[in-house]
Amino acid sequence: MISHTVRQKVDIEMRELIYGRNAVYECLRAKRREVYKLIVSEGAQEKGVLAQSLQIAKERHVAVQRVPRAQLDKISEGHQGVAAEVSGYPYLALDDFVASHQTPLFLVLDLIQDPQNLGTLLRSAEAVGVSGVIIAEDRAAGVTPAVVNTSSGATEHLPVARVTNIARTLEKLKESNVWVIGLEDAPGAQDYTAVDLRGALAIVVGSEGQGIRRLVRETCDILVKLPMLGKITSLNAAVAGSIVLYETLRQRRMVDKLPSWPA
Repeated sequence: MISHTVRQKVDIEMRELIYGRNAVYECLRAKRREVYKLIVSEGAQEKGVLAQSLQIAKERHVAVQRVPRAQLDKISEGHQGVAAEVSGYPYLALDDFVASHQTPLFLVLDLIQDPQNLGTLLRSAEAVGVSGVIIAEDRAAGVTPAVVNTSSGATEHLPVARVTNIARTLEKLKESNVWVIGLEDAPGAQDYTAVDLRGALAIVVGSEGQGIRRLVRETCDILVKLPMLGKITSLNAAVAGSIVLYETLRQRRMVDKLPSWPA
């Protein structure tokens, strides 16, 4: 049991506006946040997920406000005709999702700062069934409305914890028999397809500029890398992380055994 992380509570008075049809719909569907009202653009085509969101709002007695499109444009150009006033994002304590999985798969993000990258990684993590995502409290992007939108609402179904020290958190995970795999093209790194990714695992993805920090890298049990056959020498953090997540899913669905961990 990991006990060093203080449980994080959401201030029920904290409110924010999330936007985009899928983001709003998944927020309603997940039922993890309080939804105070829906804001819908006048003239918006009320079909598909927007129609479903309005139906859920009706069933739950959530107020619906129709406004000129220009009013929603002030929130974001990507609103797609709908926004929702909701409570703040419900981060979980690490304990809440570590103890409940026998063979967990965690995604650990070491100072990812770009909201687009964070949203894309969270969307991939939810798609492959990641047990939980760990991000840093400081100098890293949090789950903002822009991230919710980029993730297409995947954030609303994912357990996400914020911690003060990534390296220390990884050490605690290792005490719980979780292997830590760092995605980094460094000396000694192995091809990502040559490593057994089926056990209790934490995959670490570094920041867009500097990659995985030294102390975090030294905490990893194994480093893996992606082959680069073209002229460029690196991939976008979200693309690279998503590739490794899907390789992990592929292996976990295999019947044949792969080589065991090195002694």
